Amino acid sequence: MRKVARAALQIVLYAGFAYAVGYLSFWPRYHYASPDMAAVKVSLSHAANHVKPCVKLTPQQIAELAPNMRRSVLCERQRLPLIFELDVDGNAALRIEALPSGLWSDGLSSVYERFDLSPGEHRISTRIRDTARTDGWDYVYEEDVTFAAGRYRTITFKPEKGGFSIR
Repeated sequence: MRKVARAALQIVLYAGFAYAVGYLSFWPRYHYASPDMAAVKVSLSHAANHVKPCVKLTPQQIAELAPNMRRSVLCERQRLPLIFELDVDGNAALRIEALPSGLWSDGLSSVYERFDLSPGEHRISTRIRDTARTDGWDYVYEEDVTFAAGRYRTITFKPEKGGFSIR
């Protein structure tokens, strides 16, 4: 009799726990975007140019290196910061200088930002500088985009696929 009571109590406790986990999995509700506003997400990772340009080694310099270290081009590890700007309808919305990741500052620079916009059509202008130039931009993109209330659009950057995209 004791085993039956213990098993019944275990079933009741497990059912209560499962109910609590199930209830907390959808409450409180999470809203991805405000129902009356549109959201814009900027999500990109990109490696800027190296701080110093790469040097092509001569055959004699390559021969002087240890066999496991031989390569034809010698590059410094450190990279430049990535400068990103976003304008909405001609007004500056974001200006970010993203530092490279990694222990030696040799990795990707990442940007992730989110902000709300009023629904409707907006002119989106994005720019990236990933070289040592002091003025001008390496990548520029402009597009008229329609934003719907309660929805979000993502701005990404992939140079191998032509640059910026808004989806």
